[in-house]
Amino acid sequence: MTLRPLTLALSLGLASLTGCQADTATPTATTAASPSEGTDMAARVARYAEVPLSADLSHLSEGDRQAVGLLIDAGQIIDALFWKQVWGDRQGLLARTNDPATSRYIDINYGPWDLLDDDKPFVDGIGPRPAGAQFYPADMGKDEFAAADLPGKDSLYTLIQRDDAGKLAVVPYSQAYKAELEQVAALLRQAADVASDAQFKAYLRLRADALLSNEYQASDMAWMDSKTSPIDVVIGPIESYQDRLFGTKAAFEAFVLIKDQAWSEKLARFAAHLPALQRGLPVDAAYKAEMPGTDADLNAYHAVYYGGDANAGAKTIAINLPNDEQVQLAKGSRRLQLQNSMRAKFDTIMAPIAAELIAPTQLDHVTFDAFFENVMFHEVAHGLGIKNTLDGKGTVRQALSELASSYEEGKADILGLYMITELGRMGELDASKRMDNYVTFLAGIFRSVRFGASSAHGQANMVAFNYLAQAGAFSRDGSGHYAVDFDKMEKAVNDLSARILTLQGDGDHAGAKALLDSHGHIGKDLEHDLARIEAANIPVDIVLRQGRSELGL
Repeated sequence: MTLRPLTLALSLGLASLTGCQADTATPTATTAASPSEGTDMAARVARYAEVPLSADLSHLSEGDRQAVGLLIDAGQIIDALFWKQVWGDRQGLLARTNDPATSRYIDINYGPWDLLDDDKPFVDGIGPRPAGAQFYPADMGKDEFAAADLPGKDSLYTLIQRDDAGKLAVVPYSQAYKAELEQVAALLRQAADVASDAQFKAYLRLRADALLSNEYQASDMAWMDSKTSPIDVVIGPIESYQDRLFGTKAAFEAFVLIKDQAWSEKLARFAAHLPALQRGLPVDAAYKAEMPGTDADLNAYHAVYYGGDANAGAKTIAINLPNDEQVQLAKGSRRLQLQNSMRAKFDTIMAPIAAELIAPTQLDHVTFDAFFENVMFHEVAHGLGIKNTLDGKGTVRQALSELASSYEEGKADILGLYMITELGRMGELDASKRMDNYVTFLAGIFRSVRFGASSAHGQANMVAFNYLAQAGAFSRDGSGHYAVDFDKMEKAVNDLSARILTLQGDGDHAGAKALLDSHGHIGKDLEHDLARIEAANIPVDIVLRQGRSELGL
């Protein structure tokens, strides 16, 4: 739940299959770092502010404390699996440089491509990032894939490789990564044995089974039912952002979380309003006929470990899962706000950016509470709208293909603001503070637009920025300061909401691409303003100091 000119944002242990290894997809040159390279790399590393990831565990039972340590151990194995999916041999890549800053930047990016610079390679001799990462053979084209009659080829949880005869073959993750997943499953079961909450225990055991069977829906359902545990974990193949060929294959990631009970109680009531909010969407009835499940929850957590996809480049500050449309329709979603990560980004990045770019007369409207709400309702808004196209030909994800992630993030951004407006009218939020949400949202675009052209979140933000600018929702003065027009912003939010929901419901790939092509770019003024942020040495994102030692485990 993650910019520049925007275009739209391990051995596998299989003796008989080849073609998915990193070294077959990229050049193999090795070089020593030059002094200029080292200087450049140090500057790139400095774009990430290092923050400790910790939480108070004193209220946890001894068993839950033990479980947290075991879940971190499991997350570290998942972290190594993600390396296999996006590159391959991490140690071999690190051996290509003797510059410590370059090595550090490789680890931050989980490979030799800069996630903050449109995936441009920063290690000498490395070519462009393969669109299909290591999920597909490097020499496979879309036509060959389309022509292949292979059951399971479109699954989220399979690799496509070549067999000994050079033909495409489907390999389930449970087979490709069997040794590592057996270790992860064992750790999840050990954590289940000592954890305090019965439903969380059941989820951990089902998740362990899922890793070994490649069948995740039962564990997703169990996770939806696990709402009272003081600790939590999101683990497995989750998001498909790394597959830029088809947007299908899921990458491994892990979050280990400690529940913030006080904040969670404040947030709990909002999920009950989802049906009313769905009915009120500013779009024709056909595009809001699906009714989201109400058995969903909204809670705040302190993150104590990020692994794999979750830890690559810009860090997630909120989670909306599961992605399975059937689970969403049956049970809704869980929205997890990562309060400590969010606060770190606001203090370290957001507030300094606002001081540079927001008009002084509106700077008081940039608040952490508004930032927290905007992020929170972004995640809630994933549950609104439509999951299946109106023509009955499949899901929105299938219809929009490689554009689906960007549009889902764009929908969540803009519907989050819609929800804040509507909840203010219902008396559930302080309507008098809506200007805080609008100005903080604008400041948030300046923050996220720096994440790089490969980010779905960044792509969505640029479309919103340009659409709102053309609608007069905000203006820029001669000194490069931005101010929101309250009334025009409210109307533009509704108009853009309707546009995105219609494109999704129609499964209109051509229309979706046209909107991205026309609005997914950075103009000269914004480019100049982003340069001001760079000159002020404001970090782009955070990098985490984390693990058992940070928690005293």
